[in-house]
Amino acid sequence: MAFDKSDRQILELLQRNAALSVGELAEQVGMSKSACWRRIQKLEQAEVIRQRVTLLNPDKVNLPLTVYISIRTNQHNDQWAANFRAVLGDIPEVLEVYRMSGDLDYLIKAVVTDMPDYDRLYKKLIRADLSDVSSSFVMETMKQTTELPLSHLLPSG
Repeated sequence: MAFDKSDRQILELLQRNAALSVGELAEQVGMSKSACWRRIQKLEQAEVIRQRVTLLNPDKVNLPLTVYISIRTNQHNDQWAANFRAVLGDIPEVLEVYRMSGDLDYLIKAVVTDMPDYDRLYKKLIRADLSDVSSSFVMETMKQTTELPLSHLLPSG
């Protein structure tokens, strides 16, 4: 998909604040509301915009402890992977899961209330027949953003 300056501006603004109205976006980008709405629809249909969400403060909803869980398995087949996905689907504290290259097979990001809560998560997780589980707990968040950099997008035309 080709992007122009207006597309990039819309995406940057929506990444910062998805609650902006079409009118507010249009004004900031310098176009009519209907043209701006058509741009947003085009970006959604092309799946450039996957969804619009509200980000919660984990501390304020009693999930102050973030944990990264490194998984190694000696199972590398479709049946095991389907079971692993099912186990993960039953653990709402799991926010992200990545299949990795290198020494790790999977990397999981989860949030929990405290160590006993992590232990409950761990006991659910090991139902997936894992060979090695290692966890690291976040002590300080030094940078966190959901905004993707868009400076590499070249304007079309």
